[in-house]
Amino acid sequence: MTVDFDTPVDRSGTDSLKWEEAGDALPMWVADMDFATAPAIREALQRRFDNGVFGYSIVPDAWEQAYVDWWGTRHGLVIDPQSLIFTTGVIPAISSMVRKLTTPAENVVIQTPVYNIFFNSILNNGRNALESQLAYDAVAGRYTIDWADLEAKLADPQTSLMILCNPHNPTGMIWDRATLARIGDLCWEHHVTVISDEIHCDLTDPGAAYVPFASVNERCAAMSVTCMAPTKAFNIAGLHTAAVMVPDPTLRHKVWRGLNTDEVAEPNAFAIPAAIAAFEHGGEWLDELRAYLADNKREARRMIDEYNSTASADRQVTLVSGPATYLLWLDCAAFIGTAGRSAADDDADGLRDDGTRRTGGRFADATALCDWLRREHRVMFSSGVSFGGNGSRFIRVNVACPRSQMREAFIRLFAALVTL
Repeated sequence: MTVDFDTPVDRSGTDSLKWEEAGDALPMWVADMDFATAPAIREALQRRFDNGVFGYSIVPDAWEQAYVDWWGTRHGLVIDPQSLIFTTGVIPAISSMVRKLTTPAENVVIQTPVYNIFFNSILNNGRNALESQLAYDAVAGRYTIDWADLEAKLADPQTSLMILCNPHNPTGMIWDRATLARIGDLCWEHHVTVISDEIHCDLTDPGAAYVPFASVNERCAAMSVTCMAPTKAFNIAGLHTAAVMVPDPTLRHKVWRGLNTDEVAEPNAFAIPAAIAAFEHGGEWLDELRAYLADNKREARRMIDEYNSTASADRQVTLVSGPATYLLWLDCAAFIGTAGRSAADDDADGLRDDGTRRTGGRFADATALCDWLRREHRVMFSSGVSFGGNGSRFIRVNVACPRSQMREAFIRLFAALVTL
């Protein structure tokens, strides 16, 4: 199989969130790929469509077996089919579990900066989002866990749940087995249940493998729920198909009750055939996708290095890009804030507050920077502000698109930055 990822797919007229929200800007924001999904999935959906009847669906044994075989072969995780529960999506499942496994005003620990919708699942349900900020090395462009802070947050008597992002969005880091084991030990000691969001697990660079949290040891398996899905890897999020794996039967019953109470445990007519086709026949397509995305990330790094080579030291950016996901985390601290500048300096520059609070070539935060880039230079990125932690200095860049589109986006970004 040779897949053409270079030819753009026209998404006009499809009510695409990614493109409609961007307007006339290049959309490099939400985690949605600009590639058609695997042929095997399209063929399975066509067969289902041709039947013409779209009534209620069951979850057949073949669905469970597809998950079992895929995770066993790809990730070395042995799954009991009985531990799997269908759900319409990872986020609906997480929100349901926050409601079922915690009580109002309890703490849910997250390691920030992290996928911003975690905050919604926690705060919208009346729980506290307790941030354990990752330690950041700005020179190396690398994050590590602040173990003392994490343990203190987990030890809080009000903490009952942790949401782990594995691999980590937005940094692209893959947590190794020793790190996951240490997280598991701390959570076990302090009686904290772990929800491990592993939706990005199949989007690793060629040769890079992720470690399922539940595979680390019996403790990690017993106290955790793993969220998994084909949607991110195969670009089928709109089909609403996912699963949670809960090895412990008591915890599984609680999760099952929550998902069913919230009515997010029943598949639509296309959810099951799409997932089965992805896991049974999509492997070769996915491997070609992973290679293409890795090349995109290398090209992005080359372009960033080229920009930095001509920019002054106080106008450079730093790329944080681990071996997972198609999301780049770009440190734009050089253009954020007004530290060291006076009002007189700003007045001397002849710049005004233009709605993004830009002064002296700097912005209040990444949201202001992203607003300006979208409006003035027609390129749209995700602001890091909503990811918590030190995200206010970062923008997140989605490079899951034809390489020509990605290059154009970075050309626009750097053309903008040199004007500041």
